[in-house]
Amino acid sequence: MVRPPLVYLSAIALGVLLHFAWPLRLVSPTLSMAIGAPTVVVAVALFVWSVRTLRIAGTPVPGDRPTTAIVRAGPYRFSRNPIYLAFSLFQLGVACWLNSLWLVLTLVPAVALMSFVVVPREERYLELRFPTEYPSYKRAVRRWL
Repeated sequence: MVRPPLVYLSAIALGVLLHFAWPLRLVSPTLSMAIGAPTVVVAVALFVWSVRTLRIAGTPVPGDRPTTAIVRAGPYRFSRNPIYLAFSLFQLGVACWLNSLWLVLTLVPAVALMSFVVVPREERYLELRFPTEYPSYKRAVRRWL
């Protein structure tokens, strides 16, 4: 099983290592903090909102525990995967903040792994667990945004 936090943490760690070994600038130095810091704040806020929404609904946050409900409140009204969106935004914000193209480049395979392996596996599970409720939610709400 692929653990999403480890996917993003690995991508960030590799990006930071590459950045310090061979820096490739992403944006002008005057923009890096102005873009990066707010993006990180938005990512953290989205993560906290998403986790709180799941807890209020009484369903576990970790993906290795059985889901007890399809949550349609909070950020789940706009995205079926707001926590993964928050992880991606966080890495993008750190990339801007550190002014590192490497962090953007390592984000690409992380998002691809999530999009083509992790999320489809989770969706198959949810379709089996909630055969009437999840397909209608899936049709109504986009995967990312």
